[in-house]
Amino acid sequence: MKACALCNGIFQYKGECPECGHSTIDQGRYYDYYDDYSAYMDIEQIQLADGIPNSSCTDNCLHLFSCMNCGQEEGKEIPLNEF
Repeated sequence: MKACALCNGIFQYKGECPECGHSTIDQGRYYDYYDDYSAYMDIEQIQLADGIPNSSCTDNCLHLFSCMNCGQEEGKEIPLNEF
């Protein structure tokens, strides 16, 4: 079974802001911000409408990261791990 290590709390990822260089924090799945019900949708279904070519063919989970200093936001693909 494959699962996202960030979604399941197995590890935390802290990146670096491309604008100011400060730490970024994980805000959760990018898809969860589409509308009120997207957080409850199956990931395979929502990947068909995420606007990323062939995302439904990959084993990645798209997460939103925001800078704690300047507020810059960016999406990062997190590879799913086999558990």
